[in-house]
Amino acid sequence: MTISIIIKTLNEEKRIAATIESALTALEGKDGEVIVADSGSSDRTIEIAARYRVTIAQIAPPARPSCGIGPQLGFQYSRGDHICLIDGDMLLDAGFLDDAVRFLAENPAVGGVTGHVEEMHVANLEFARRVNRNAPENRTGAIDRMNGGGLYRRRAIEDVGYLSDRNLHGYEEFDLGIRLRSAGWRLHRLDRRFVQHFGHTANSYRLLVRRWKSKYLYGIGELLRASLGRPYFLQLLRELPELRLWTLVLLWWVFCLSLLLFLPDKVLAIGAVLAMLSGVVLLACVKKRSLAMGLYTVVAWFFHAAALPVGFLRSRLKPDAPIESRILGRPA
Repeated sequence: MTISIIIKTLNEEKRIAATIESALTALEGKDGEVIVADSGSSDRTIEIAARYRVTIAQIAPPARPSCGIGPQLGFQYSRGDHICLIDGDMLLDAGFLDDAVRFLAENPAVGGVTGHVEEMHVANLEFARRVNRNAPENRTGAIDRMNGGGLYRRRAIEDVGYLSDRNLHGYEEFDLGIRLRSAGWRLHRLDRRFVQHFGHTANSYRLLVRRWKSKYLYGIGELLRASLGRPYFLQLLRELPELRLWTLVLLWWVFCLSLLLFLPDKVLAIGAVLAMLSGVVLLACVKKRSLAMGLYTVVAWFFHAAALPVGFLRSRLKPDAPIESRILGRPA
């Protein structure tokens, strides 16, 4: 059995050396390869990666960076029977591959297996909540997606056409998960560490702005667009409660705009809108037991709700079409 470790990168010069070394260590004694799939780094990521016996593939115009393009780029050049996907700021646990390959061999209906992602930098409250092990997608056992990567069975990926949708700026793990589950494959999380993750740290509000600029927030709208007409579309609507929340926020905005436009008494209209806004913030503060977190929650709702239709209306390329790219390095 061969293993292809795909490392997604975009300006990861601080961590890429350690990430590659952890991947090479995990492959010792195994038949495998390491592929650095770069989405157009402008720092020293490629220069550093070139010091190692790895394949380096980088997108080329007209291809543009997205969360979904890196994994598919790596898969495009891979040859392994198993595909291990990690980020360029992660350290792969040395013993994970042995446990994961054994689990897949013993469970032929499982298309992917992962472990726990140990967060090394949790600097803001929103991110701390996202990595909570008690979240449904992070629990041990059967899961609906493999957030943070893991080991996939190549046959399962080929069964659903492609590894990752290049059009998605977010939710690419959920998209792959629901496509696999719709085709009859299962996903599983082992009760062991998969990687250590040294994520970027940022103030919560700056993180929201960064995610808007990078189009990450567009992901759920893009996912909704990609799922139209698919057999799992209704299942997707059931499994993503945030879709209902963002839709309610959008409807609330429409109602407030209607008050401002059509209520003859403009002072009354403005007062009603401000009163509703204050009430929503107050409820959020009570639920979060914090004024700062309550206010941040409402602001985050607004960012996500605004991004939903923008992502949905974006044009799409064929997700299974070859990605425009070039090879910048191969093992000697």
